[in-house]
Amino acid sequence: MAARWWRWCVFAIMAVALLLVFGVPSASAQRKKEVVHLQMVLSEKVSQLMEWTNKRPVIRMNGDKFRRLVKAPPRNYSVIVMFTALQLHRQCVVCKQADEEFQILANSWRYSSAFTNRIFFAMVDFDEGSDVFQMLNMNSAPTFINFPAKGKPKRGDTYELQVRGFSAEQIARWIADRTDVNIRVIRPPNYAGPLMLGLLLAVIGGLVYLRRSNMEFLFNKTGWAFAALCFVLAMTSGQMWNHIRGPPYAHKNPHTGHVNYIHGSSQAQFVAETHIVLLFNGGVTLGMVLLCEAATSDMDIGKRKIMCVAGIGLVVLFFSWMLSIFRSKYHGYPYSFLMS
Repeated sequence: MAARWWRWCVFAIMAVALLLVFGVPSASAQRKKEVVHLQMVLSEKVSQLMEWTNKRPVIRMNGDKFRRLVKAPPRNYSVIVMFTALQLHRQCVVCKQADEEFQILANSWRYSSAFTNRIFFAMVDFDEGSDVFQMLNMNSAPTFINFPAKGKPKRGDTYELQVRGFSAEQIARWIADRTDVNIRVIRPPNYAGPLMLGLLLAVIGGLVYLRRSNMEFLFNKTGWAFAALCFVLAMTSGQMWNHIRGPPYAHKNPHTGHVNYIHGSSQAQFVAETHIVLLFNGGVTLGMVLLCEAATSDMDIGKRKIMCVAGIGLVVLFFSWMLSIFRSKYHGYPYSFLMS
């Protein structure tokens, strides 16, 4: 009886061992299957993205595509996503301007010799993926975010649009800093500048030719002073900064619809802000000119008094408004004057 029981125990142990060896897959084999499955999924995702990129450098995504290709693992590529609102009823002028620069950047990368599948460009329009905006707690547009190949986006992966502007060159520098992918921006040829310069030179040449018998106007001090003054006002208002940084003209709050023409930070500005500063500087300058003329002209005393009062009024008014802009941008600015 004991021998029979012993044989049954041996048979049971051998059956369990055979079942473990041949019937139940090992942990390493299970891990290998998972790795193979992930590689297949990753290969399909990269192939899909490459196919779309070959058709259009900036991939339009809705909520499903965003969750599957950007948020869900596995992923060995970075995705630069522009969140925007391009529909006409949204009235987002800045979104259209930013989209043009983003398209230039994506095309420069797509048709460069260094193009790889390490990085892709995509965009999510609010009207096509409002659920994505809600998922990311996003309440403004346009916004650029880098979704890195590993991990979640960090603070630096959100582009500082209000500080850097949305020019393609600035975005390319930010991408190089976040992904180590250097993109040389290639802009389509723009002949408007050379044409305008040629037209200006033609007009000047025509005027010189018509006045060739009398060239005294070239030595007109008032004309040269006015031209120099216009150049100085343009430069001191921040036009060169706009040319380098490419900031938006203004900012419209998508929730309230309120348009801001003055940037709230001392590190950035809007194009409209430079126009306002140019106007204020011009008003102060005109007031000073009137004061100088009132003191030195040979007109009767009544007209000189009017010029003096007008000059003082212009200086006080526009200088006060200028200080109010400084106080709104430089918080804690200690000086004020009348309406500022």
